Amino acid sequence: MAFADNLKQLPGVSHLAALQLLDAEGEQLASIEHKPGQIGSLTLYNHLAQFYGAITPDAARKGLELYAEHTEDARANPGKHPNIDRLLEIVATGKVLTVKQVFAVA
Repeated sequence: MAFADNLKQLPGVSHLAALQLLDAEGEQLASIEHKPGQIGSLTLYNHLAQFYGAITPDAARKGLELYAEHTEDARANPGKHPNIDRLLEIVATGKVLTVKQVFAVA
């Protein structure tokens, strides 16, 4: 399936303002915000964190599968898709990122 079709199968993220990605020491490495251009990645990373408990190598492999056609584009163009690049790095290194949800204020 295409990335857009995969996203339709995942839980919504209207309750989130962002996700913070933390390393093993609890330092924030990145943030994925609820804004145009990032909502797909926010949705995907949130799903992975809920299902796997963290962004583990197994979660990263599933994420690369869900990113579908964008994964091959990311492999061919390093730096173009930083959220996919991060998953590729996790698969390659075995590191784990914890995810902290930042909830939207009503």
